[in-house]
Amino acid sequence: MSYFSCVYCVLLLLSGVLGTYPPSGLDLHHITAQSYAQTRNIARPPHRTLNPSKTDSQCRSLPLDLVFIIDSSRSVRPGEFEKVKIFLADMVDTLDVGPDATRVAVVNYASTVKIEFLLKDHLNKPDMKRAITRIEPLAAGTMTGLAIKTAMNEAFTEQSGARPRSRKISKVAIIVTDGRPQDQVEEVSAAARGSGIEIYAVGVDRADMRSLQLMASIPLEDHVFYVETYGVIEKLTSKFRETLCEVKAAVVQDPCKCEARLAFQRQTQSAIQQLAAKLSDVTGRVKQLESALGRA
Repeated sequence: MSYFSCVYCVLLLLSGVLGTYPPSGLDLHHITAQSYAQTRNIARPPHRTLNPSKTDSQCRSLPLDLVFIIDSSRSVRPGEFEKVKIFLADMVDTLDVGPDATRVAVVNYASTVKIEFLLKDHLNKPDMKRAITRIEPLAAGTMTGLAIKTAMNEAFTEQSGARPRSRKISKVAIIVTDGRPQDQVEEVSAAARGSGIEIYAVGVDRADMRSLQLMASIPLEDHVFYVETYGVIEKLTSKFRETLCEVKAAVVQDPCKCEARLAFQRQTQSAIQQLAAKLSDVTGRVKQLESALGRA
């Protein structure tokens, strides 16, 4: 009886230790991100169309190299994609656009990736908004990782119009998606952030929140946004106006400590798996003991 009690105590101890860790399928980044900048239950705005000649008030933001990465996969209906374009135009209106101010590029993606225009292509608002009106959806697939890689390697280069690092111009990417990526986003997003690109992730409707977290910069509550439909995505404009008008010009190397975080996650998951294996072994031994006692 004392042997059984001892084994039972060991089982309880291991169970208690395991209970202090997350399940192996859930990393610590998820646990620390319990709140997101969400806009829910917002009244549907009146129908709008994109007017390239109309401009609204602008903030006097510090100069930015800003790249929009927009999902135009099959799940985004034509009318919804028009809402995305209106959101882009509204964002352009909020910024101080110009050769020595903020420059904007758009990367469009589905199964393939298309750079609609580069940072150097349109340096005033009317031309930029006319270019936005001409963007067409690409239809199939959701290769978000490929889109981020393309933005990092092609859209944020000096050849494409990005300012030299010595100018200390902040580099910002805003990703808008309504689905789950069909490729890997964690490593390429970490590389982009490590190169000094600040990433905001906007999820719509069916967007996978876990993927948004993996893409975005930290703190997540400032960089992950969610709206229930494309019909209310325009409401995020005011939020980005507040954020980007206060953006700091410093270029930070690896601001999220991505490599260290990934290494810690791998070590933690390995330790959890080892504990789970030990717990399974002890459980098996207890069952054998109970079976033996039952036959005695």
